[in-house]
Amino acid sequence: MAHVSRKLSNSFEGALAGGGDPATSPLYVFGPFLRLIVVAGVASVTFGSSVWMVVITIALVSAMYRLVMGWITDGSGGSGLSEEEFGPWAVKINAGITFIEYTLTFLVSMAAMVTFIADRAPVLNESILGIQYRTFIAIVLSVVIGWLVNRGPKVAARAFGPATLGVLILLWAMVIATLVQYGLQLPDFNLQAFSPEYIWITFGGYARILAVMTGIEVFANLVAAYEGDAAQKSRKAFGSLLIIMGTASVTMLIVGPAIFNLSDPLNPEVSVFTQTMDALLPAPLAYAGTIVGILVLMSASAASAQGLQNLALGLADRKYIPAFMGQRNRFGVADKPVWLEVGLVVVAFLLLGTHEETYLAIYAAGVFILLSMTGWAATKRLVRQVREKFSPQTIALIAGTIIAAALTTGATLLIFAERFLEGAWTYLVFIPILYVLFTYFRNQLGEPTPAREQLGELEAAMLGGFGYGQQALRGRETIGAVPVPAGTDQVPQVPAHILAWSQQEIVLKDVLVPLDGSSFAEMALPLAENMSKTFDGRLFLVTAVSERQPYLQEQVKLEKDKGLAADFAVGQGSVVEVTCKMVESHGVDLVVTSSRGGSGARHWMTGGVASRLVQEISKPVIVVQTDARDNGHKPGFNRVLVPLDGSRTSELIMPYALAIRKTFKSELILLMVPEIPDPSSFGASVDWVERKREEAVANAWSYLESLKAAVNDDLPPMRAIVSGSRPAYEIVEVAEKEKADLIMMATHGRGGLDRLWVGSVMERVVATTNLPVFLLPVRNGSSSKAEAARERAALEQP
Repeated sequence: MAHVSRKLSNSFEGALAGGGDPATSPLYVFGPFLRLIVVAGVASVTFGSSVWMVVITIALVSAMYRLVMGWITDGSGGSGLSEEEFGPWAVKINAGITFIEYTLTFLVSMAAMVTFIADRAPVLNESILGIQYRTFIAIVLSVVIGWLVNRGPKVAARAFGPATLGVLILLWAMVIATLVQYGLQLPDFNLQAFSPEYIWITFGGYARILAVMTGIEVFANLVAAYEGDAAQKSRKAFGSLLIIMGTASVTMLIVGPAIFNLSDPLNPEVSVFTQTMDALLPAPLAYAGTIVGILVLMSASAASAQGLQNLALGLADRKYIPAFMGQRNRFGVADKPVWLEVGLVVVAFLLLGTHEETYLAIYAAGVFILLSMTGWAATKRLVRQVREKFSPQTIALIAGTIIAAALTTGATLLIFAERFLEGAWTYLVFIPILYVLFTYFRNQLGEPTPAREQLGELEAAMLGGFGYGQQALRGRETIGAVPVPAGTDQVPQVPAHILAWSQQEIVLKDVLVPLDGSSFAEMALPLAENMSKTFDGRLFLVTAVSERQPYLQEQVKLEKDKGLAADFAVGQGSVVEVTCKMVESHGVDLVVTSSRGGSGARHWMTGGVASRLVQEISKPVIVVQTDARDNGHKPGFNRVLVPLDGSRTSELIMPYALAIRKTFKSELILLMVPEIPDPSSFGASVDWVERKREEAVANAWSYLESLKAAVNDDLPPMRAIVSGSRPAYEIVEVAEKEKADLIMMATHGRGGLDRLWVGSVMERVVATTNLPVFLLPVRNGSSSKAEAARERAALEQP
């Protein structure tokens, strides 16, 4: 699919941007269809009737989508309509089927592509160790496509280009060549095909070529990408649909009979489309057609992988999947879902082979489940409209959508009945599993904000072409702060709960440092010494190995020589267990530890001492990065960055930040990252995103100004920054740009599966920054009852 980095101006641009998948379908649907009816010996009776049924289905479903495009203009398409009409269960069903469909698109496109390659190199159909050579080609190319897609949309765009134009030219060249050489010979609609003797073969052929409708939903998703008002956008999107599906229908009706007459579907060496292409076109054009077919099918595979990336981003935003599945790599894309898809594709190729016929039935089944849901959702909306206001026109539309919905539902049932044992049964297994998983994660992760919910809906609906511009810019967002909106210079009203914590007095006198005898662990000492000395407190050194007692005694002597009050303790158990006990028994105010221990591995994300301490204790923990050049040797914190997200939990860090500010005379920088991205990061701008971004930025400035107004002292004023939309990335970048000496954050301190599923901005910050990070764990069951009560009170303030 083509790169969309601006708004689409006309229907033809939209057809090129979104038509790659449906435009390729005529290249591979005829083979399985013809093999069925030829082997059955009924081709002369059933061929034309099956083709005409598909063309009629295309026309009715396209007309139904004209309504959908008029109603849903935000880019969520038929899925958005289903969710509006049917509620949360439709979200999960749509997401589950869409995940399967993207994987099947990859499978079918890659299988068809290696078929085209094998048409010109039949040796690839031979086997070694029971596996065809074409299978190895498919696996290698699948991995290459996954690698290219995961390096960002610009790389993929350069590699595949606007191949849709090429396949459209190829199909129309075939149409013209057929008309020139054989005239107009439309398929025969033979009523005998529906007699008891032939009907099941007729419907079986119909089921096999229904895959020609794959990708029709993309044009509803592209509505938001066009220039103009809502009516103009929907009209242009429908025009794009007509260009692609019209081309597919004309190919079916004009080139279809030529394929039937000129090809041998029982030839195992060459596909029926290539046989017909060789018969209709001069040799150079026929070989050029093969190259075009290969490129566009590779493009369709890449677009499915990019669609899966966007689906993962959307589901992660809506909290239906673990956060790490929507986490972006250094190229700004979600790479884990693509490697999952490639892994499934490789397994399928090894177990089931690389013939597209193997996967077409499952592919078409999912498409028609989604089309059926859209059809009945459209019918439900029209019925509601006619109840509110009777209109003969609406009654006629209801009749049309009922026919379309019934036809797509009937096609779904037919595919399941016809191809149940050939793979359609998998939906009855995978959809319930995915539904349960989506429900589980949503319950575990909680409800997203309404804005994040709708943003996730838009992201999930963005397919390959539309997503190019979105991901390209999102991976390279600028750092500079968003200007203060007009009107926010007024003195804000300070909420009561903010005034409450602004008056708290926090003491960080007694500091504990866990040591394991390694030089890495000792890198926490300079900062701990600095804190203890500045707050006029005590320094505790602890270890879990009794043989290290002389080592600790020597360290304590060194600390006392520096004028510090110091002591040590040796406990039983792990370093984490000993530290937790000492925090309780000695009334420790702060733990300072390094990001590495004796192993030398920076293993915050895999359960190192620092990460487990944050999960176990309720006292603040400062993680000193062993990669930093100064390793905590700075005499103080001149500039401190405090990221906030507007929640009561994140605000709990503020009393500690104010204590650091007061003691070290630090400049405090409050950072807020709006949850709605810049509209330009969607490539083709979405009006809803523009409005919500403006609201989010204005709310962020107002919120930060209220925090600043709560602090009334003689110290230099705090600064506020509103910037970016990717919190972990933005925090690290702003800290580097502002030359901060410390980052301070509150965290839920989750452990176990919760930590894996939920993910954390905090974890990604600690894993990527070279600055010390001050972490305040916030959880139920704090070690101090008074502290727990204070935290609850702060969270429950109106």
